[in-house]
Amino acid sequence: MRAALYDRHGAAREVLRVEDVQRPEPGPGEVRVRVEFSGVNPTDWKSRSGATPRPMDGFQIPHHDGAGVIDAVGEGVDPGRIGQRVWLWLAAAGRRWGTAAQWTVVPEHAAVPLPDGASAELGASLGVPAVTAHRCLFADGPLDGKTVLVAGGAGAVGHFAIELAKQAGARVVTTVSGPQKAELAAKAGADLVVNYREPDAAGQISSFTGEKGVDHVVEVALGANLQLDLAVTRSGARIVTYAAEPADPVLPVRACMNANVVLRFVLLYGVPPEALRQAASDITAALADGALTELPVTKFPLDEIAAAQDAVENAAVGKVLVIPG
Repeated sequence: MRAALYDRHGAAREVLRVEDVQRPEPGPGEVRVRVEFSGVNPTDWKSRSGATPRPMDGFQIPHHDGAGVIDAVGEGVDPGRIGQRVWLWLAAAGRRWGTAAQWTVVPEHAAVPLPDGASAELGASLGVPAVTAHRCLFADGPLDGKTVLVAGGAGAVGHFAIELAKQAGARVVTTVSGPQKAELAAKAGADLVVNYREPDAAGQISSFTGEKGVDHVVEVALGANLQLDLAVTRSGARIVTYAAEPADPVLPVRACMNANVVLRFVLLYGVPPEALRQAASDITAALADGALTELPVTKFPLDEIAAAQDAVENAAVGKVLVIPG
């Protein structure tokens, strides 16, 4: 099969290459998937570049996310799954067989049935961002009747956080940096969209929430946004952050104490397996309900995988997908 791979860390155009490798066979408890689309996320370029290096088993086929069709199953897996459309998550976590290839092999639980009506493009866009959004939202309990602030509502995590929170019965406020992103966040269903660069951003949010304040924050840039978060949250609110900035933030400890705020940090690689599986189940249910929608998609052929990863590194709006062909 044709696959993109690397065997050392470095810049995309220096270490990524496309070549023929032996098509993998599924082992016990595994399925093999003919990949239609491979989703690219920031974790992919960070691992490849060496910014957040992970062990390699000889070589690494990148990308955790994807969508395709099961064409073979290993021992212990129901043969009835052959021919099933699926979406994939954490395909390359501790494994060499990522989704940037014509076929991938994953544990059967990481190949989740894709409901009728959900496109392969949407399926390949889920994975890391949707599971991250789910963990950030629900690690501390239900959200029905609560007010959630999603920072960066036009990003992939922010997009799915808005939609999953709305489905769960929350009111959702989101912050963005400009009109194009505001349109995307509004389309996702946010009740209030605020440009965080405006001087009265905190006032706009507080006017919307009233005295109660925000109950829960899904945060993409803790250092940059903590002052705004503390200004609009209620006492005892939870701020859940899933991304690291280039420089670690300096926490205003007294202000956090005064707010009795709870900080939670999320990295999917360390989330309990049962929580990941629950997220996959809930996301699939939301798909079946039509609650999740596509972001704008930019597609690259497999031979242009370096350009695809560079696009994500340069903060392309929407989702970047690779077509293994």
